[in-house]
Amino acid sequence: MSLIRNFLLEFGSYLILMKDAFKKPQNMHIFRRQILHEMEALGVNSIPIVCVISVFVGAAVVIQMILNLENPIYPSWIYGYASRKALILEFAPTVISLILAGKCASMIASEIGSQKISEQIDAMEVMGVNTANYLILPKIFACFVFFPLLIILSIFIGLIGGGFGGMANGLSAFHYIEGIRLEFTTYDVVYAMVKTAVNALIISSIASYRGYTMVGGSVEVGIQSTKAVVQSSVAIMVFNLLITNLFF
Repeated sequence: MSLIRNFLLEFGSYLILMKDAFKKPQNMHIFRRQILHEMEALGVNSIPIVCVISVFVGAAVVIQMILNLENPIYPSWIYGYASRKALILEFAPTVISLILAGKCASMIASEIGSQKISEQIDAMEVMGVNTANYLILPKIFACFVFFPLLIILSIFIGLIGGGFGGMANGLSAFHYIEGIRLEFTTYDVVYAMVKTAVNALIISSIASYRGYTMVGGSVEVGIQSTKAVVQSSVAIMVFNLLITNLFF
């Protein structure tokens, strides 16, 4: 019972914080400048790790397809087709979101938490600033806009990595590209983008809540950052299941 009670208390305080965060910004010029800064910190700086992971994930997916579907009854284009489906529907939006949760959630929680324990947030509140809106909303907006772009990049890089992995194992580039192009539907991309947008909201809001409600000293920064990553990852997997059932 105490576990359920603690969950409901935290969920209630999370909703109250998000209500304050989603109010109209007091200064739109500063808000736009904050969004650009957060896009660089959370989005642009995540491009290298997204590209590296996508290349190896794409190659691994194609190699696994070749090893497990090696049968004369299967046409050669099946490897590209199945790999495209796997990358767009699951690997890119889910695996990359988990990687971004590890990178961005810890960064957001530690940044806001450090401001909390150093009383910078209290000083801004004394000056009449809506700190939840000023600190949290730009991060949520930046993740919501930039994460889908990262997933599109991940799908593209993953398919290229899959091509190299397939050719290294005897798969013809012509048949791989034929499979990628076969029966392509934008519904799969819409599904991936919706899932990514939900994951972006989960990562940014949970990490912001963990940092904003932090109490204690510098040791607590590491504890709350870890909680932000773990809780974001669990929430991503839960909503991944719900969205998959909803769409398919």
